[in-house]
Amino acid sequence: MDTRRLDAQLAFLTEADRLKSVTRASTLTDQSRAENTAEHSWQAALAALIFLPGLAPDRLDRILAMLLLHDLVEIDAGDQPIDLPHDADALARAEQAAAARLFALLPGDQGAEFHTLWSEFEANRTADARLAKSIDYAVPVIQVWAASPRRADHEKVARDNCATGRARLIEQTLPDLFSHLASELAGADPVVAARAAFVAEADRLKTITRATTLCDGSRFENSAEHSWHLALYALTLAEHAPAGVAPFRVIRMLLLHDLVEIDAGDAPIYAQTAASQAAMADLEEAAAARLFGLLPADQGADLNALWHEFEEAETPDARFAKALDRFQPPMQNIASDSVSWRSNNVTYQMVDARVGAAVRRSLPDLWAHVAPRIAALLD
Repeated sequence: MDTRRLDAQLAFLTEADRLKSVTRASTLTDQSRAENTAEHSWQAALAALIFLPGLAPDRLDRILAMLLLHDLVEIDAGDQPIDLPHDADALARAEQAAAARLFALLPGDQGAEFHTLWSEFEANRTADARLAKSIDYAVPVIQVWAASPRRADHEKVARDNCATGRARLIEQTLPDLFSHLASELAGADPVVAARAAFVAEADRLKTITRATTLCDGSRFENSAEHSWHLALYALTLAEHAPAGVAPFRVIRMLLLHDLVEIDAGDAPIYAQTAASQAAMADLEEAAAARLFGLLPADQGADLNALWHEFEEAETPDARFAKALDRFQPPMQNIASDSVSWRSNNVTYQMVDARVGAAVRRSLPDLWAHVAPRIAALLD
């Protein structure tokens, strides 16, 4: 294993955590707060998975990668609300500079690959970029019409966006979806309506708080931004996967894996007992049936099966996904000087038994690389 290369990848993933602190103009559908750009990026990638099921897998893979990466530049450049005047040239320069800095944190070949994907998305000229942009534009409109209560100012922005704004692109790429958005989610196509309802319901994952803090220790992360970060982990660390693993299939799993927490809540790993695990499994099973049941039957069944595969952790893809799910919280704790571990009296032996075992099963070299840093923190 090239440890310098791995350290560069981990530094990039730690820096990416800052996207969770960038506030957008969009609000959650329950109107409890403004959303952040990391959880938006998760919802956009999830929406691509939901609205583009018939796309060739290699094309969907590229679109998912674009959407996982597309707003990273907001770490430096910030979010620009579409309805407010701004200097477009200055914003473009700021985003280009941010892309150059962020992707330079990675090993050279990988940084160039990610930068090229981001640039393709920004240029909006290829068919894949136009579909990715269309999904990115559709999600905030879905949020506006699904909000309870609705906000008149957001409704005006959504109507203007569909009438004369950038959302007009969706009419060219996904006309059935555009018709549904322009009708304020009252369209007649039951398949599109079911998919939009699922994406709107998924918004609730942003309100589920986890036991792990952001890398800066400023607050606890939520399960939606965690899911985005994990998918980015899978994209970035794919080269470390065991033979036979399909990285983009893993990304699909990770976009879905915590949706059941909308109904079942989060269960901190260090507080679990055999009885609580069994009770949680029942809650999650019911949640999966309800949530995936919102989708058209065939699509819902396929995604429910993918979620079950992740939970059972018996296939190479699922084991790699589980390993990443266990690996990300220790990286957050290393960055935050173990804030959440110390608040829960977690010992190295607990981390090694409950986290290390799952990581070693699929990523033994990565665990060997970070375990000494964890031990030093918890000694």
